[in-house]
Amino acid sequence: MKKKLPILLLILSLILVAIGIYGVVKSRNDKESSRMHTTLGGYSDTDHHPMDVKKSADDYLYVSMPEKTPGYIKDYTGFRVSFNQDNHTPNWVAWELLGSETEGGVARNNKFWQDTEVPGCPTTRDYSNSGYDRGHLCPSADQKWSDQSMIDCFSLSNIAPQDHNLNTGAWKTLENKERQWAKRDSAIIIIAGPIYTPNDKKTIGQANVRVPSAFFKILAAPYLKNPRGIAFVYPNMTAPGNMQQYAMSIRELEKLTGFNFFSRLPEKEQDILEMTASFNDWNKR
Repeated sequence: MKKKLPILLLILSLILVAIGIYGVVKSRNDKESSRMHTTLGGYSDTDHHPMDVKKSADDYLYVSMPEKTPGYIKDYTGFRVSFNQDNHTPNWVAWELLGSETEGGVARNNKFWQDTEVPGCPTTRDYSNSGYDRGHLCPSADQKWSDQSMIDCFSLSNIAPQDHNLNTGAWKTLENKERQWAKRDSAIIIIAGPIYTPNDKKTIGQANVRVPSAFFKILAAPYLKNPRGIAFVYPNMTAPGNMQQYAMSIRELEKLTGFNFFSRLPEKEQDILEMTASFNDWNKR
């Protein structure tokens, strides 16, 4: 990537490359999983192709992590969570967003809830008067297509402490962009999560929900004739400037986090999505 990261992100990058972030996928809950296994493709050969063969969204909604960090997997209606019971926040949240789902009629319900099936999931009280927003990893505006997906979206297993200025500023701008891009490309894959360093000692609430230094988001359009991917990293604070300043390749993000995204794909297909990141290609109409 030719653009230089802001100084804050460069420092964060060096720290995370040195120490890595560890995790492991331990289990999987298949409840409400039918939405996650819908076969994609279905586009005309003239306009789209799913790389080598047609795959289900499930092939893209899986992240391999190094061992020894908790990672409880649960499939909700419309998205998948890997939850870290030590941090009391997700390791990552992954979902497929269809263009048709961006204009659903289900209203935001604002009813946050504790999922007692998920080990370490905090309560709403843990965020009360904390100084941090209940920051969605999978945003409610991506889940307007289903009453159940909207309810599931407000599970605190899909939430992390987020600075208000980031939540209502740059992060919201990115969320709006992902919906525009899903409409344009018919379907995109999205993976989001918090980023921690060893210095992130601050916690909130009785559950000691850990506050992250930054957040990442991956966008991939694997069904186009020319598949593409891109990643963004935002510090957990006001993030001035344009989106391009916070963009990087998925491979660069893997070096920061220690995660292996799209690990179920053949290496050639991973390279197509992960090696380059053209913000201009993503941002064109």
